Amino acid sequence: MNSNEIKALVSLLDDEDKEVLTHVENKIISLGDAIIPFLESEWENNFSPAVQKKLEELIHTLQFDSLKSRLVAWKEGGGSDLLEGMWLVATYQYPDLLLEKLKKDLEQIYYEAWLDFKSDVHPFDQIKILNNVLFGKLKFGANTKNFHSPGNSMINVVLDSKKGNPISLCVIYLLVATKLKMPVYGVNLPSLFILTHKTKDAQFYVNVFNKGLIFSKADIDSFIAQLNLVPTDIFYQPCTNLDVVRRVLRNLVMSFEKTGDADKVQEIKTLLQLITDPDMDAEVD
Repeated sequence: MNSNEIKALVSLLDDEDKEVLTHVENKIISLGDAIIPFLESEWENNFSPAVQKKLEELIHTLQFDSLKSRLVAWKEGGGSDLLEGMWLVATYQYPDLLLEKLKKDLEQIYYEAWLDFKSDVHPFDQIKILNNVLFGKLKFGANTKNFHSPGNSMINVVLDSKKGNPISLCVIYLLVATKLKMPVYGVNLPSLFILTHKTKDAQFYVNVFNKGLIFSKADIDSFIAQLNLVPTDIFYQPCTNLDVVRRVLRNLVMSFEKTGDADKVQEIKTLLQLITDPDMDAEVD
C-alpha cells in the first residue's frame, strides 16, 4: 500500500462503527511490521488522543508479532547465538535496539579483558583476571537495590548501567569468556544462575553475582541441601542457550507480576511458551 492508502486507513481509526474499526485494525495488522514506520509517522502528525492510542496499540501488536516469529526462528535454528537470544528478549521493551550495538559494547569489554588476559596461567587465575576487569576496572556489579526490576533482564540496560541480576551478569561474563576461548558455560542452579569452568580433567564454579567467587561441587551440594531439593545433573552441568533465554523470560514474568502489569505478564508467558517444548519438565528457579 502507498502512503495515501495508509493515511486513509488511519483516518478510519476513530470510526464509531465497531465493525468498521475491527476491519481497519485487521487490515493494518495484515500488512506486517513493514508498516510500522508509516504508523509512527502518522502518530506524530495526529492530534487525536484516541487515534494515537489506537496507533500505539497497533504498533505494539505488530512489533510483538514480529518478535514471536523471530524468537521461534532463533529456537528452530538451534539457538546457537546467545547474544542474539538476549537481544530478542530486550527488543520486547526496546524494539529499536540494534544487535550491532550490543556486539560493539561487548567487543569493547572483550578488548579490555584481552589486554590483561593470560592463556598460560591456571584457570583460577584466568577467572581472577576476568573478575578484576569486569568488577574492578569496569565496575559491573549486582543490582541488589532493584533486584526485581525488568531492566535487570534486558542486556542493553545491564551493559549501560553495569548493574544486573545473576543471569544477566552471567551472560555478559560468559560471552566475554567464550571470546577469550575459555571453557565456561551457564548452569541452571535453582535460585541462583551460575557459571562453570569445565574441561575433561577438572570442573569448578563461578558465582558472578558475587564478583566471580570461585567455589566447588561441595558448595553446590550444600546449597541444594539448604533448599531441600534432590540433587540432579542440571544443577551441576552446563545448560543450553535456550535454557538461558527461557530462564530470563521466567525472571521477566516475575518482574512484571511484581509491578502489576498483567498484560506484559501474559505476553512474556506467550514468548516463553513458544520456545518451551510441551513435554519439558517444569524447571526450578
